Amino acid sequence: MLFVGINPGLWSAATGWHFARPGNRFWPALHRGGFTPRLLHPSEQDELPALGLGITNMAARASARADELSAEELLDGAAILTGKVARYRPRWVAVVGVTAYRIGFQRPKATFGPQPESLAGARLWVLPNPSGLNAHFTPVTLGLAFAELRVATDLPERR
Repeated sequence: MLFVGINPGLWSAATGWHFARPGNRFWPALHRGGFTPRLLHPSEQDELPALGLGITNMAARASARADELSAEELLDGAAILTGKVARYRPRWVAVVGVTAYRIGFQRPKATFGPQPESLAGARLWVLPNPSGLNAHFTPVTLGLAFAELRVATDLPERR
């Protein structure tokens, strides 16, 4: 499973850790969804491969907010991501942010959940953005969205 964030926030760029800003709900959602046996700190991201998990971003440029990225940056990022997926061959790719997915992959009507197309042979899934700015999803509903993905992938629950 490869999780794909939109781009590094300023805090993540400073630390070198994905989803590092305090208050980002990615790591709690990953744990609530059953992907990790305990709540990991962003500094423990190197433990993910042993669990069959990977993490990357669509765009490399750090910004305070994901909506600061241009459509061109997301389109370029989607092309680069396609190459990464072809190289590393994960079975599943989960893009964490529907708006970035819609723009980057030119799928304006995409919704959360499984996608009908694949990416370089990998199954695709879109998850909600775990940023604290995404008030539409609570920590509980984010955890449920991640759990739905884990169940669909047949990955074992790690609690």
